[in-house]
Amino acid sequence: MTEALDAGPFFHGTKADLRVGDLLTAGFPSNYRPEVVMNHIYFTALPDGAGLAAELAPGDGAPRVYLVEPTGAFENDPNVTDKKFPGNPTRSYRSSAPIRIVGETDDWTRLTPEARQTWRERLAVLRADERGEIIN
Repeated sequence: MTEALDAGPFFHGTKADLRVGDLLTAGFPSNYRPEVVMNHIYFTALPDGAGLAAELAPGDGAPRVYLVEPTGAFENDPNVTDKKFPGNPTRSYRSSAPIRIVGETDDWTRLTPEARQTWRERLAVLRADERGEIIN
């Protein structure tokens, strides 16, 4: 486990309608590779990073960004830190323990429809590329 770079606050983006006190857990399909069941729950210290995840999450609900707190140990997300960026500039983390919803924020930047489409196209390319594996 690597040392996390900060202590929060932390955010999680989704289209799920959640309440304060709800726990988010691992064991669900990846938003980016639905055939992969995730061993971790992911979160970030950047509200706009959580907003991006919310915008790209599957489902018909409105994108939402929640303030969360880890209930156990967490580590830097190796999918973006070790593979793509030295250090952790995206301030992205993951935990095998649940994270608890402590609030919701609307202080994040929404994507334009064009930007959302560009991200969806990028994800489609990653899904088709065998090298775009998820470190689970």
